[in-house]
This record gives sequence, structure tokens and C-alpha cells, in this order.
Amino acid sequence: MTYAEPPLREPDLPRTAKVRPTALRTGWTTGACATAAAKAAVTALVTGEIQPDVEIGLPAGRRVRFGVERCEVTGTPPVRAEAVVVKDAGDDPDVTHGAELTATVDWTDVPGLRLAGGPGVGTVTKPGLGLAVGGPAINDTPRRMIGEAVAEVVDLTEVGVRVVISVPRGEIMARKTTNRRLGILGGISILGTTGIVRPFSTASWRASVVQAVHVMAAQGERAVVLCTGGRTERAARALLPDLPEVCFVEVGDFTGAAVTAAVDDAMTGVVFVGMAGKLAKLAAGILMTHYTRSKVDLSLLGAVTADAGGDPALVAAVTEANTGRHAYELWEAAGLLGPAGDLLCQRVGQVLRRFAGPTVTVDVAMVDFAGAHVVASSGRWPR
Repeated sequence: MTYAEPPLREPDLPRTAKVRPTALRTGWTTGACATAAAKAAVTALVTGEIQPDVEIGLPAGRRVRFGVERCEVTGTPPVRAEAVVVKDAGDDPDVTHGAELTATVDWTDVPGLRLAGGPGVGTVTKPGLGLAVGGPAINDTPRRMIGEAVAEVVDLTEVGVRVVISVPRGEIMARKTTNRRLGILGGISILGTTGIVRPFSTASWRASVVQAVHVMAAQGERAVVLCTGGRTERAARALLPDLPEVCFVEVGDFTGAAVTAAVDDAMTGVVFVGMAGKLAKLAAGILMTHYTRSKVDLSLLGAVTADAGGDPALVAAVTEANTGRHAYELWEAAGLLGPAGDLLCQRVGQVLRRFAGPTVTVDVAMVDFAGAHVVASSGRWPR
């Protein structure tokens, strides 16, 4: 299949995200708030005492304290407890700001943690999200955080605890998200990879990306490593352990802004480390990947599948995939993840080289959705 270079596009920011009169506050993810509610409820179940606040650990090791909006226990001794933590999203334009993350807990006969979704938490109905179809839309990191927080209170090898996460009005909140298109029905998703909401989709975050590149340049560094978030940064640091910390920049949606800053600062090398969805957008020539301004071009991924040797049935399945992750999973199941991923990385590299100009070398790597392994690259890291 003949490859036609896509036009380069760097869409403008959403109008509501352009102007902010003050510095932006970070906030807490739904996953962090659900974790805090779960720990408060389990502590109340064990002690029989109302919990006014609770401390949890975030994935990076930081410990933070949350106020508990409401806590109650039922029975003597307690057989059920419930706690509510209200989400503060900081200055991120987040529809779940103010959501009441509610954990209802009771004992079970089998040791271990049983985690379920209640009203207001979406149910997964399509593949491609890394979650079981039919299960609650609670992502891997929040699941792990909840498990670790509960284990700080009880020994899960000896006792069993059921935790049900619910969100009043969650179904209404979900109408303002892309959940239905992704096959998440009936409520919001419990998300977050760090526990912290940073305002990635604002003009101030764009400015912070540019500033990070300038700071790096001022220290004499000439190669910048662009990562889309915490998981990709961890993978990038494992790939390039000899580079100083300042070289790694979390760009969020602002790859174009970061590359422009790198060129302006006479950088000689750009490395981009990302996952399938962001790479697909970049391969289509889109340099600002905010979800309101771009979407994954599945026909492009279908073309990549064909060029990597996929049969017509796989090409059709990828073209009709639910998400970029779903396409990744189809490649993986067909044994085509390496060749298709390499080709996708090569096309991203071509886009970034055209955008940056001839003075900058570009390398691209795709990591798995845990950020644990490089599964493809434009050539620097052979499989």
C-alpha cells in the first residue's frame, strides 16, 4: 500500500482552556479519591469509629491525606461501613470535579479483596480498554491502589473484604465524556496513573512543557525525551538510564510545542516514547492531541496493518476497532504487534522529522500499556 505523507496539523487549544488569570492547582484523580474512600470505610468497619480523614499512598510513594465527607457504620459489631470522599480536580476542566466517590464495604467469607462497581460507575461493554468486558470501569492503577490501601488496614490473606465503589450522579456526568463511544455504559470511569490530576489540557500546561525544554537547554543538554505521561516516562528512563532527569519532559498533548521549543533551543535530538493511541494521532500528522481536537484515525492503523503483512480480515478488524488500544490488542493477538508497531513508530518519526527540520534526529518507541516494556520502535531499539 502506498504511503502518503499526511499534512502536519497543530490544532488550537479549546477556547475555555486558553486564558487563566492565576496559576493552576493540581487535583486528585477519581482513582485516588476512591482509594481514600475505600480505606476510610474499611478502617471504620474494623474499628467501629467514624473516620474524619484518611491517609493513602500514591503510586510514586508520596502519602497524602484526604478529608472524609461522610462516614457511617452499621451493626454491632460493624458488619457494613460506608465513606464518601469528594473529588477536587484542581483547575483541570474535569466533569467529575465535585463527584462523591463512595465506598461501601462489608466482610466476605473468602480471604482477599473483592472489588465491584456500584451505581454511577460505568460497565465495560467493548474490548480495547484493558479491562474485562462486563466488569466495572475501574482501571488497573486504581485497583492496585485500593488493594494496597485496604491491606494497610486488614490482612487480606486472613480476612475477606468486599468494596463497592459508586458515584451518585455518575451516569449524568458520563454524558459529558467519551465513555459511551468507548463502550463504557452507565457511569464514569475510575481513572488515574499517578493519583494526581495535572491540568494537561490548558494553556498553562503547554507553557510548562516549553519551559521544561528551555530549562534543559540552559543546562547544556542537546537531546530531549518526550513522554506522554508517568508510565511512558518510567519506560523512557529505563531505555535511556544515562540521561539526566532534566532531559525527560512529560508533554501531555503538546508534542508540537515541545518539538518547536527544542528546535528553537538548537537541540540535536528528539526521542518520543508513547503508547498506541498517541502514536496513531502523531502518525496522522496531528501535533496537538487533545481529545477535543483530534481522534485516533483507525483507517491509518488499518493501512499500517496491511503494510505490515496483516491479512484482509485483520485489516478490517483494526479499521473497525473500538480504540487505539483495541487495535494494539488485535495486532498482539495476531502476532503482528512488532512489525505493525515498528511501522507505526517509523511513520511518527517521519512526521516529527518533517516538523522539526533536517537538523534534528528523531527516534520513536512504543511501550505497552503498563509502561513496562518497549514493544516497537523506529529502529534504535530493535525487538
